[in-house]
Amino acid sequence: MTHETLIIFNPIANLGRAWPVASTLRRVADELGGADWSGTVYPGHASEIATKAGEQGYKRVIAMGGDGTIHEVINGLMSIPSASRPQLGIVPVGSGNDFAGTMGIPRNSEEALRKVYSGTPRMIDVASVKDDAGRVEYWMNTLGMGFDSAVNFHSREVLVFQGFMIYFLAVFRTMVENYHPFRITGTIDGEPVDQETLMFTVCNGRREGGGFLLAPDAVQDDGVLNYTLVGVIPRLAMFSAIPHFLKGTHAGLNYVKTGTFKKIEIKSNKPLWIHADGEIFAGFTSHVTELSLEVVPKAIELIL
Repeated sequence: MTHETLIIFNPIANLGRAWPVASTLRRVADELGGADWSGTVYPGHASEIATKAGEQGYKRVIAMGGDGTIHEVINGLMSIPSASRPQLGIVPVGSGNDFAGTMGIPRNSEEALRKVYSGTPRMIDVASVKDDAGRVEYWMNTLGMGFDSAVNFHSREVLVFQGFMIYFLAVFRTMVENYHPFRITGTIDGEPVDQETLMFTVCNGRREGGGFLLAPDAVQDDGVLNYTLVGVIPRLAMFSAIPHFLKGTHAGLNYVKTGTFKKIEIKSNKPLWIHADGEIFAGFTSHVTELSLEVVPKAIELIL
């Protein structure tokens, strides 16, 4: 360890467009006091690097990538005892950068890096998800089941466009190929739920998919998570719903339920497609039918 700061960089973020951006930031990091750098080379690598960063005594870890990179870094940091857990900085160079947008982190990567070195730490909540096989993962922005997960999976195949347009095109493909409602039963903070569902998204951040405002009232240090549950509607009605989800006015639709919670336990009558911060938790071949979701209050010290 040469410096107190470690930058974990995902070179294939934003379809590889992050590499030239990062190359210009090395000079900026040196100017600000320096940092050690570590690039990711396989899925889950950022989690491993972040875990070792805590063991090696780094005071600050910077996630330089998209929401997926932050997701992996969060999971690495959460494996470290809170007393020795490094602070987290974010430099968004991904395609959606939804969590960075929620937290007011500049989209310009140089501005974001400078802010990490000069900003103020703030304790924020994260969340955990546990499936019926006992697998546990942490997430910090959104976790979706059903329709929005299918959108996320298809967005990976859109290679021409950037940012919001990737997800917008994936929405239309999902409408055609993946209209598969499911029934959930269980409890939300102990209250029973039994609902035929097209999409169920739980949120710590406010938006996903490059700009869909799923939880406009979400606060990242209030000790609760938000949810948006969409009932079954015709495919054609989904077209008129899109503007509401972009503007965050969907709570007024009669087929949408929203609220806050600390813990959810649900069971589905069909295998669930699940993304966590845009990362695949359970794909199209999923066998997951039960989930437990819970807030972890003030778990990460984020520099803003």
